[in-house]
Amino acid sequence: MLNIEIMQGGGKMPAASDINVVIDVIRAFTVAHQAFIHGIKGIFLAATPEEAFCLKKENEGCLLAGEEKGLLINGFDLDNSPARIRRADLRGKFLVQKTTNGVKATLNALNAEHVLVTGFSNARTTAEYIKARWLKSHPSITINIIASHPTGDDDLACAEYISGILRGTFAPSAEETRLRILGSEAAQKFYDPGKPDFLPEDMEFCSAELRSDFVMAVNRLNRIPFVEKVIV
Repeated sequence: MLNIEIMQGGGKMPAASDINVVIDVIRAFTVAHQAFIHGIKGIFLAATPEEAFCLKKENEGCLLAGEEKGLLINGFDLDNSPARIRRADLRGKFLVQKTTNGVKATLNALNAEHVLVTGFSNARTTAEYIKARWLKSHPSITINIIASHPTGDDDLACAEYISGILRGTFAPSAEETRLRILGSEAAQKFYDPGKPDFLPEDMEFCSAELRSDFVMAVNRLNRIPFVEKVIV
């Protein structure tokens, strides 16, 4: 039996499951997807800026990326913009991410056998990977889909989209999901001329599906959770 639970908000640990899928559309895991596309080797997840700075000291070739209240953290190399990160020199380097919702939700969701992270850009690839990798061979499986923003319709829309693919209903559609992301409250500041730190082009990345050949899985073998690229 396929048991799918959609949760909104990543501030607490979900119930134990076989698979946890953590979503952050605007913008952490859209940034992560772009980072892998443009050559990053892997992503450490940090709970605090202080932890991020320590990770950079301990690991040669690390860049710090993230935000507090949506803005660049003092001392970080990059903010939480997919448009900006794809212009950075990433090849052969590692990233350390610290974000308000996506990273926090992932660190609270490590109590599953498998943990995947995604934005909308890699949502279909992630859902299809789960179907091919586990659903065909495990008729009884429990999946938590975690919309990391506690109130954001962008993450919830993506969670419902992934759930539809897993169930085989394909409802809501990709286009309906895209429009909900663009119409969400979280998206509106990117169109505000008074907030130049938020780039309108970021919404193009956050609302567009990309056909990629990998998913983003969390490796928990070492002390620090580490997102790695898994070829599908």
